[in-house]
Amino acid sequence: MAEFAVQSEGRSEGIVIKDDWPGYSLDLFSYPAHYSGDLDCVIIPHGVIMDRTERLARNIMDDLGNHAIVVLCVLKGGYQFCADLVDRIKDLSHNSNRTIPMTVHFIRLKSYLNDESTEDLHILGGEDLSLLAGKGIVGTGKTMKTLLKHVEAFGPKMIKVSQTIGNICLCHFVLSDVGFEIPNRFVVGYALDYNEYFRDLSHICVISDTGKMKYKI
Repeated sequence: MAEFAVQSEGRSEGIVIKDDWPGYSLDLFSYPAHYSGDLDCVIIPHGVIMDRTERLARNIMDDLGNHAIVVLCVLKGGYQFCADLVDRIKDLSHNSNRTIPMTVHFIRLKSYLNDESTEDLHILGGEDLSLLAGKGIVGTGKTMKTLLKHVEAFGPKMIKVSQTIGNICLCHFVLSDVGFEIPNRFVVGYALDYNEYFRDLSHICVISDTGKMKYKI
């Protein structure tokens, strides 16, 4: 049985995967054969990610009311979540009595070397973030501290850090929704990479020591 828990005090805590959760056996899922031996387990199946993303989209719709949404997608690891979240918001908007204007912008961050987060954060496409002026910002990730220092210079109205897996969402409203809280293990898949590998993996998995050595630079 999966060791998932949903925090009871407010929806923002999201789904918590316990530290001692061993994950699902790879034999239960399909994944690219070229990653055979490179993974330890599946920690979040793709279907669970999609269900949780739909719930987050509903929360955003409920919170925003009639406010427009400005989405800032953090490349590269956040592109899949961003695309799926935007699609869910569009679906909900198209099938309701109200529609929410939405624009999408992109920024690229690079801070990892192998499985270590470095202090040298590269921000590409963030030279002019004047579109953030007067907006509320919601973001997540180990690289967020440096990124927030960068975007503060553009005068956002409010900054709120949230936890999901590899994404940033910006809007004209304060949000604090969490997708998943996972153990401190290096995960790949669903656009999260290890030296640019594993982005083509649908599930979120734990990389094995063999995989780290194989793709180490």
